[in-house]
Amino acid sequence: MNNEFAVHDSTGFHAYRPNGEVAADRWVTVRHLFDEDHVETPAEKWERAQLVFESGDYIRAAELLADVAGEVPFQTDLRLLLARAYYHSAQLGRAETQLREIVDRDPVEHYAHLLLGRTLERQGRAGEAAPWLRLAAAFGGELADV
Repeated sequence: MNNEFAVHDSTGFHAYRPNGEVAADRWVTVRHLFDEDHVETPAEKWERAQLVFESGDYIRAAELLADVAGEVPFQTDLRLLLARAYYHSAQLGRAETQLREIVDRDPVEHYAHLLLGRTLERQGRAGEAAPWLRLAAAFGGELADV
């Protein structure tokens, strides 16, 4: 069907989700339509990536987050969300890499331990996952069932 009003661009401004709702990052990108010289800051990319993640587009969110992580590599929250995006998009090796870097830098980040354990379980590596899940439970103040 040819629609003379259909406009396609790489910003996702005109993208709609399957249910007809506006794409999550539409309003974040609209402000740049009027400023050709604008260069998106890492904070703006982070904001857009969070919206994309919340919309359930984990592959696109991972792409955006990986870009931001290259610019600000020591942000734990960013790395955790990147690992979650990888996990939800079944990029389990990448999720594992991110999570291992997080626990190396911040050994008491309990959510990273939990997600690393779940990532290893999802890869069929339950034996390797068990210690991570026990640590996550201990950091969270729970008794582990593992």
